[in-house]
Amino acid sequence: MTEHDRVTVNDPRGPVNNGEGSQYVFYGVGKDWMIRRGVDYLRIAREDREHLADRFARPTGYREAADRLAKPGSVVLLDAPPGSGRRAAAIMLLHGLDEAGGLADEQTRFEELPTTDKDESPLAPGHGDRFLLDLSGITDERVYAEAGRTLALRRSQVQQAGAHMVVVLPTRLDHAHVPDLEPHTVALGRPRGITVVTRHLRMAGMAFRPGDLGSTDLQRLYDHSPMRELAKLAALVRSARDSGRFGTDFAGWLDQAMHAVSDRAGEVGRQVAAVRTTPERALLLAAAVFEEAHADSVYEAWHALMRTVRHEEEEATELARTDFRERCGALGIDRGTDDRLRFEQLAYADAVRTYFWANFPGVRDDLRDWIRQTAGLHGLTAEEQVNVVVRFGERSLAVGRPDDLFGLVVHWAGSATGVSCDPRAVAALELGLSHEVLGVWFRRQIYECARSGSLSEGLTRVLTTACVRSLSSTHPDQAVVRLHYLAAREGEAAGEAGEALLGLVAGDRRRHRLLTGRLQERVRREPRRAEPHLRLLTELLRSERVPDPPPWPDLFAGWETVFAQPPTDLWAPSVNSWLDAVSSGRASQTALEVIVGAARTHPAALHRLYVIACAWSGAAAAEAAVATLLWQRIDEAQYALVARPVRTDPGPLHTEE
Repeated sequence: MTEHDRVTVNDPRGPVNNGEGSQYVFYGVGKDWMIRRGVDYLRIAREDREHLADRFARPTGYREAADRLAKPGSVVLLDAPPGSGRRAAAIMLLHGLDEAGGLADEQTRFEELPTTDKDESPLAPGHGDRFLLDLSGITDERVYAEAGRTLALRRSQVQQAGAHMVVVLPTRLDHAHVPDLEPHTVALGRPRGITVVTRHLRMAGMAFRPGDLGSTDLQRLYDHSPMRELAKLAALVRSARDSGRFGTDFAGWLDQAMHAVSDRAGEVGRQVAAVRTTPERALLLAAAVFEEAHADSVYEAWHALMRTVRHEEEEATELARTDFRERCGALGIDRGTDDRLRFEQLAYADAVRTYFWANFPGVRDDLRDWIRQTAGLHGLTAEEQVNVVVRFGERSLAVGRPDDLFGLVVHWAGSATGVSCDPRAVAALELGLSHEVLGVWFRRQIYECARSGSLSEGLTRVLTTACVRSLSSTHPDQAVVRLHYLAAREGEAAGEAGEALLGLVAGDRRRHRLLTGRLQERVRREPRRAEPHLRLLTELLRSERVPDPPPWPDLFAGWETVFAQPPTDLWAPSVNSWLDAVSSGRASQTALEVIVGAARTHPAALHRLYVIACAWSGAAAAEAAVATLLWQRIDEAQYALVARPVRTDPGPLHTEE
């Protein structure tokens, strides 16, 4: 059970998943990057919850919260100290509704809500939907007051719909809590620390005896460390085992992990104090950021760092200086037989990175510029490039500099060529989106970029990728909003964003309704700039993109908006898809009634439908029967227009008419 279950892996052999949730790595992906092969976003979210459930230890007060949440329409507020795993508890409470007999189907929502509704779609909950609202990162009383007003509205909506919501309250703002919410608040304590560590170790496949976890030093960690630190301890034990460099018994691995948790910060501080020259400190940092890379790549990154911080090279030739291997050895950096550099001690690289970012604030701009230059070194594999970006991003977010990370996203994405997605940009953006505190900042940045006047094709692709692969599993409605803005642009990347958007909502009744409503509203509100929205709406109305069973009222409204516009060739594929579905028995004749009914007041649209049916109809008896039925409906609608004319401007007729 963790609040922020991020760990450091000392010896990665590839991309590292550094927290809860799924990891996606993209290496020069083409147009098929937007398709998750055989896995939909709901499945990924459920897998994340199941992963957490296997490692979760219940805190005191959990049973009371679960009992309160079980009733449809319930809202439970959690009041718990930092480090107690309160966010994980909130997720598990909602996940536990499955075990309580309320097994969710594919249409049930499980989403985290933004702290405010600003610039987002309305909540519109359904029965059984589950929502997490994490306010624990709020420290400003005014921000909390605004979030409280939004919470009051959402609470009412959840209660009326029979949904469920868990809210994690902020710390040190007890005086600002709304008194009306007090009866819905449950206090949580700490779970047993040894249970947390044991569960994580068991899931890592560790074999150990209960007595191995009973030392006095461990007991102090159990009693006082945040849950994320206990999860990190277990991950370090696993890392010590997997590296193959720290013996073969559990006691040795645990000892290394304990030293990494307890002593590394002090050890790094003492080493940096003893190492006074710029080249030595630069090499220490370069090896920490590029650990596991080839020695030549680390050497190149080291010299790039010295140039970035404007260090003057020694006058002596390189042959007269201390050689690279000796320099590394003096700093405790091992050059293995594979010619890759790694620190001799477990998790030392992470401690070095943490120390430099925390204690040298004046060089953070230089470090950002350095990473921009070196994260794409030719000697690095794609996996190593992603590792460098993740390590830089973790430190930047830890010191509250998300703009450093997002600036690199924009730079790398803008430099991409062809239809590829820069893996560094995608990794950086997804890391930001996954941050529990600053994730909202990155979601807002994507929103502002998507709405801005101009975007490079590369950045459009990166934003689309992040929305589909990451944001859709945690904040799907926000993903729809942002993809809509991206898809309404011009260019090939905008077309890819449109396909990603349509794929995201296909088959999901509520999300299909959300996008249909947004597109209708844009077509009506901006008639002179309606073309991209109309194109998306027409595609959205295709039979294969519609939920089963079809939401006929929504489809009627959508077609009505489409047919109110001048006839266009865009109509034919969508109308043909329904003619195909009816003729094959996949859809009922209601589809034809809905389409013709939506066009009943638009003579030009009725004429166009007639032409489309003529072009579609073939020799097959089923096709002829369906076409005849459609023509009959059109005749009836035209007769009604003649008998009861409606004032309308049909616009110019299509040449085929």
